[in-house]
Amino acid sequence: MTLKKPQDNSMVVERLNWQVKNNLLKSSVSRAELTLNSISDAIICSDLQGNVDYMNLAAEQMTGWKLEQAQGRSIDQIMPLIHDNSSAACQNPVSLVLKHSVPVSMVPGTMLVRRNGSTVAIEDSAAPIREPNGKISGAVIVFHDVTAALSLAINMSYLAHHDALTQLPNRVLLNDRIEHAISLAERRGSSLAVLFLDLDKFKNINDSLGHTVGDSLLQSVAQRLSACVRHSDTVSRSGGDEFVLLLTECRSTQDAALTAHKLLVSVADSYQIGQHNLQITSSIGISVYPDDALTAQALIKNADTAMYRAKHAGRNNFQFFRQDMNIWALERESIENSLKQALERQEFEVYYQPLINLQTGTITGAEALLRWQHPEWGLTLPERFITVAEESNLILPIGRWILREACLQARNWQDEGLAMSSMAVNISAREFYHADFVSGVRTILYETNLAPGWLQLDITERVLIQDTTTSTDILNQLKVLGVQLAVDNFGTGSSSLSELLMYPIDVLKIDGSFVHTIRERNGNSKVASAVIAMAESFGYKVIAEGVETPAQLEFLRHQHCNEGQGYLFSGSVAGAEFTKLMRTGLAT
Repeated sequence: MTLKKPQDNSMVVERLNWQVKNNLLKSSVSRAELTLNSISDAIICSDLQGNVDYMNLAAEQMTGWKLEQAQGRSIDQIMPLIHDNSSAACQNPVSLVLKHSVPVSMVPGTMLVRRNGSTVAIEDSAAPIREPNGKISGAVIVFHDVTAALSLAINMSYLAHHDALTQLPNRVLLNDRIEHAISLAERRGSSLAVLFLDLDKFKNINDSLGHTVGDSLLQSVAQRLSACVRHSDTVSRSGGDEFVLLLTECRSTQDAALTAHKLLVSVADSYQIGQHNLQITSSIGISVYPDDALTAQALIKNADTAMYRAKHAGRNNFQFFRQDMNIWALERESIENSLKQALERQEFEVYYQPLINLQTGTITGAEALLRWQHPEWGLTLPERFITVAEESNLILPIGRWILREACLQARNWQDEGLAMSSMAVNISAREFYHADFVSGVRTILYETNLAPGWLQLDITERVLIQDTTTSTDILNQLKVLGVQLAVDNFGTGSSSLSELLMYPIDVLKIDGSFVHTIRERNGNSKVASAVIAMAESFGYKVIAEGVETPAQLEFLRHQHCNEGQGYLFSGSVAGAEFTKLMRTGLAT
């Protein structure tokens, strides 16, 4: 048996160790590369000369260059950068890193020009690559697409300064523009005007037709307002149905007045919203810098005050701010606060004015009229507070209260055997177009046990023509209940008798302004004569309002007018006194 010399395994072991280390290194490099290719940020590495030696997949996709194509090429060629505003070339952060050996952030607004010529907004930073001994061997830049983030930021900024419904500037942007305009006006010694516009009785449309129709109407109004002013002016939506306009370089109050008139005419033109033909008016208040105020907030506040004065003056008009309006504004605020407590404190009363058969002189009905027993003012007529009640929505509970009280009183008179054909109650536009108006009337009739035929609802001509489609629908529903329907103050609106035929009405109440034209005994009023004759031919009962003289009474009798009311017979009186009038009768 021959013995072999032991083999020297040191070379084998060394080779095996080298292979293991090499495999581990390859494995580490492979794993690192997998990791870099898995992240969404783009990564590009360069050598000390700024030439690309590595790109991950995200960088390839962002730049449009493949790694094998980009290697050895300048970083400026692979990822050229420009400014988003000027499109001028900007220095690549890699160049700055290699020059100064410190991390560098990308300039805001940097755009990457891709290989195909398209651009993309990017951001992030570059840093030096250091060896274990501390020496710099190159640079690395990390960046990502911020287009979506920038778009979101721009959109958020837009929404923060614009109204989402109309796309008009909101109050924040308006204030900024007014302050800027004030600064310019102060330096130039010029003036500017702020107009506060509010749509009249817009809530009626929202209540009756819903917010979708209301929103469409607001959008249409916004377009019309914008078309009425110069490009340098600002139309903003303050909220709800309120718009504020800034007129820059306003040379005189006449300029503001002309613009306000133009706005009123444009807004008042009819709107076709879906199947609805709508009409609406507006009220405008105007304040002028520097005469009325010196700050944006004060200018808007004073214009708002003047706008409410325009509403008080009858709506569909404009008013310039005056210092004495502040006193009126304080009174208005006081009225609103007192109204909120008046129902709880039972300060309201119902007075009644008799309706008279003009041929016989007998009382045929009553009109319920609201009175306020104010703790300081005493017995107060609606003229002083009804506008505030309508604008603050307090008219809804107040209207519901007076309707219930009138029905209760009518039922009591009925139980006492006092014959009447009707109890008339005035209905405001806010009540009429409210969603639960018809059901509210039905409930009150049921709870008071009043026969529907006794109740007469007086709706003005102006209310009915706001939306003829909806008005007809509501009137038909009321007609089903069995109540009497009257057009109040006929002649003060823009409709004709023939247009009224579309409504299921029973009574036509001629506005007192026509009756007042009958001044002399045997006097004549062609308008009143024509209205009475046509109404009679249509089968309407005709009631003349505001009868004050024997000559007027004689004329109306001669024209065969059915009924009348006015101070010739009696003013409005409390329920107990009205009961006496019905028992004793009236001398006519």
